[in-house]
Amino acid sequence: MSDENKPKLGARAPLGIKRTVDVGKVKQSFSHGRTKSVVVEVKRRRVLGRPDGAPEETVVEAAPEAPAPVAAPPKPVVEAPKPRPVAPPNDLMSRQERQAQLLREAEEARLQMLEDQRRREEAVRAEAAEAERRRAEEKRREEEAREAAPAAPEPAPAQEPQPAATPAAPAPTAKREAAAGDDENARSVRRGPPLPVRKEAPKPARGRGEDHRRSGKLTVTRALEGDENGRARSLAALRRAREKERRAHIGGANQAKQVRDVVVPEAITVQELANRMAEKGADLVKALFKMGSMATINTTIDQDTAELLVTEFGHNIKRVSDSDVEIGLEGEADNDTDLMPRPPVVTIMGHVDHGKTSLLDALRGTDVVSGEAGGITQHIGAYQVKVATGDIVTFLDTPGHEAFTEMRGRGANVTDIVVLVVAGDDGLKPQSIEAISHTKAAGVPMIVAINKSDKPGSKPQKVREELLQHEVVVEDMGGDVQDVEVSALKKTNLDKLLDAILLQAELLELKANPNRPGEGTVIEAKLDKGRGPVATVLVSRGTVRVGDIFVVGAEWGKVRALVDDRGVQVKEAGPSKPVEVLGLSGTPMAGDVFAVVENEARAREIAAYRASVLQRKRTTQAPANLETMFSALKEKQALEYPLIVKGDVQGSVEAIVAAVNRISTDDIKARVLHSGVGGITESDVTLASASGAPIIGFGVRANAKAREIAEQRGVALKYYDVIYDLVDDVKAAMAGQLGPEKIEHVVGRAEIREVFQAGKHGKAAGLLVLEGFIRKALKARVMRDDVIIYNGSVSSLRRFKDDVAEVRAGLECGVTLEATTDIKAGDYLETFEVEERERTL
Repeated sequence: MSDENKPKLGARAPLGIKRTVDVGKVKQSFSHGRTKSVVVEVKRRRVLGRPDGAPEETVVEAAPEAPAPVAAPPKPVVEAPKPRPVAPPNDLMSRQERQAQLLREAEEARLQMLEDQRRREEAVRAEAAEAERRRAEEKRREEEAREAAPAAPEPAPAQEPQPAATPAAPAPTAKREAAAGDDENARSVRRGPPLPVRKEAPKPARGRGEDHRRSGKLTVTRALEGDENGRARSLAALRRAREKERRAHIGGANQAKQVRDVVVPEAITVQELANRMAEKGADLVKALFKMGSMATINTTIDQDTAELLVTEFGHNIKRVSDSDVEIGLEGEADNDTDLMPRPPVVTIMGHVDHGKTSLLDALRGTDVVSGEAGGITQHIGAYQVKVATGDIVTFLDTPGHEAFTEMRGRGANVTDIVVLVVAGDDGLKPQSIEAISHTKAAGVPMIVAINKSDKPGSKPQKVREELLQHEVVVEDMGGDVQDVEVSALKKTNLDKLLDAILLQAELLELKANPNRPGEGTVIEAKLDKGRGPVATVLVSRGTVRVGDIFVVGAEWGKVRALVDDRGVQVKEAGPSKPVEVLGLSGTPMAGDVFAVVENEARAREIAAYRASVLQRKRTTQAPANLETMFSALKEKQALEYPLIVKGDVQGSVEAIVAAVNRISTDDIKARVLHSGVGGITESDVTLASASGAPIIGFGVRANAKAREIAEQRGVALKYYDVIYDLVDDVKAAMAGQLGPEKIEHVVGRAEIREVFQAGKHGKAAGLLVLEGFIRKALKARVMRDDVIIYNGSVSSLRRFKDDVAEVRAGLECGVTLEATTDIKAGDYLETFEVEERERTL
């Protein structure tokens, strides 16, 4: 600011119009009346003309460099800045025109800067290419020199050219010219003679208008890029290009879509399906919206909807179901070359007390009968017998009581031969006929053993004739069924029975492959206090070894020990061998299939699937219809007798539950709240106390703590060893809960002829006795148009003003009834007696 324009003390500013903005300044307005003047620097353009009038470019030379053996590359040509047009006086230019002019000048400066940058990049590229060419030429010359004169000393290596640099700084003359052309504010303007130039290594020059902070790193690829007008790409365009490259690198739109095989179960969430398809979950939700389904990524969809989505996105679907976990569990079929002979499995069946277990004891040389409660078999047993010829036969002993139907059915299904034991003095009985039916259903051959042939009343021929009624024809009568007369007590003809069994086994040609994972059937299962869950398994094929991982029903485990029928631990069990398996996670159901799997994860998966199936069966309700509705109402009207059943083995529990359900009637129904294998525990007593149910223990007892809690809470503990006694006691208890049975007997019938006033409020009825007799204090009912309108008793009975005890048919009398006056002429009176009888089921 000059001295004339400086403010002076005591001097007042002259009046007049004052310029709000000086030349080269722009006024900015802010809130609350604040303003600010911003200096706008404008780079003037300078135009140098040639004599012919054409524009001329000024060549700017850098400082002299040290001489080099190789010619230096040509320096880039830098266009001298063009002088900007002189602005007219401020008083002749409006504010808007000045702003427009400043904006135009700024745009021209920006374009010029971009043009300079492009020229510099071209120069850098040219220098890089020239340097590469020189290095290749020098290398070629050195190789030629070495080949031409190998003995000559190596020439001094050529001096490497200076690395390519950006255009050199302008010469002093150009600097002075640029300084002279500075803005009008004359800031940092140097006047006078030029300063001496120091000779130093050239440095990369940087233009005044160049902004290296926005340009980014310069590469050959970027130097080659540019639009059709030769301008450099903007920063936004570079960012877009980088983003496009990044997306293409991580698998964007430019990458070919990969078609996948998507495994879809019966039910799957949208998010899980998107993960298997490698698609976005939001895209699947949009597709579902288009299909008209309002869903989220956490919605579970069925297999058909999932197939529509998979097809929509161009993938291939592979349907699977939950039951697929059991695929391959049974394994492949055996080759005939791998099969080896195996012992036959023989099941002893027949009516109760016909000598099945005694016959088996005679064959084994043991005494199993003495260990059975009540002298009857209530468990299914499996044994192996080695005969005199060295052959081995596996025997299964089944109960003969009517309650053990399912046990006998299982024995017939897993056996090769059935031996039907019939007492010669008793003949065929219901369970014998049932055993014949099981044998025919299983399709296995039968051998008839007529036992007790040593007794005086034995009639074997009568037994053979009775068998004809059930289409069982023995060989003596022209059939194909072998029959042997034996005596288990005196051990007569046992060798003939074994010969018949071995002959039948030879005809069957029984073979199995022992060199494969073991498979079998659970014959019996129980919960042992010291050993835990124990299952008696009959191996059908393969070999079960200690340490094998197996799955049986809804349980799984690892074989901890194998115990044979004589209580000896063995390392492995082959085909047709019965063993007790220890190491189960829970007690399986009798009849479940036992299979060895490859690992623990597979066993867990199969067991979990089977447990879920059982859970669904228990919780799934039948579809409601009129028939089920009425049956449910009928069941609700009947009384319930709750029970808790605990047994020693699974088969006994199963038989007890079936027997209890069979004794239910329309008036009372037995309901088993809980059944299980093992001793009676505290939880069983707690459940019984809450439901008021007795606890039935079959072959088991309660522990000390359970007995103490049962005594405190008044829970009935009932122990049984014979199933006969158990069923009889349950019947009696259910009948006792119903109470005595009441039977009504009508003893008299009379017609009301007239009604009289008796006292102030009472009424008396004049009767004619039609049938039987009318007696005082008998139960009575009044019927009007065959509708009962009163139930009570006769309070007084008179005949001709005299109180009498009884009036017979054909006579007239007068009666008063208790607590009623609603009687009319024409009504009928019935008297009856109620008899109470002890109820039986």
